[in-house]
Amino acid sequence: MPQSLLEAKNISHSFDYPLFSHINFSLEPTQSVAIVGRSGSGKSTFLHILSTFLKPREGEVVFLGKSLYALRDNEIEALRRYDIGIIFQFHYLFKGMSALENISVATMLSGEKLDERILKKLEIDHLMNHKTSELSGGEQQRVSIARVLSKKPRIIFADEPTGNLDKETAGLVMDVLLDYIKEAKAGLLLVTHDMQMAIRCDRIYALENRQLESKP
Repeated sequence: MPQSLLEAKNISHSFDYPLFSHINFSLEPTQSVAIVGRSGSGKSTFLHILSTFLKPREGEVVFLGKSLYALRDNEIEALRRYDIGIIFQFHYLFKGMSALENISVATMLSGEKLDERILKKLEIDHLMNHKTSELSGGEQQRVSIARVLSKKPRIIFADEPTGNLDKETAGLVMDVLLDYIKEAKAGLLLVTHDMQMAIRCDRIYALENRQLESKP
């Protein structure tokens, strides 16, 4: 049986109030998982804990067989550069640069070559010479997703990646993400309010009542 890409063991976290407690979770190669829940339930916080950006109050995150928060800073930075891809609701592209230049930043840092098939699948291959200011919001978001996929991550963390997209474009983005994890034997953890996107994943969990509950 292949090693889990990610395991969360007995994770608890709080700010001024408890968010969730004693959560156990795993993500396997080629698996897609959606986490849903109302605003303020802690979905994004849980994603930040799993993706190296927030140490939990209690518990352990095992990332590719290593205890994540026992790693040195340079080891965590290497994971972010090579193994982790994070897609946000907002694109965070570099202004004044072309679409191609934005994507090339990621490939340069990760040492990967640009896969033009990703550009074609996202229907942005004809936009590479356009400045980001010349692109629509949906085009900018697809460029940001291409930037993430181009570094060939082992795990994709996606926080409302289709929240600002129309239904057709959101469906296209999900097609590309799900195809990628199957081809690359990667994993996808999707945080979303959109049940139409969530039901396309292999499993759905709801973060509610301070627990992560599996949904049928």
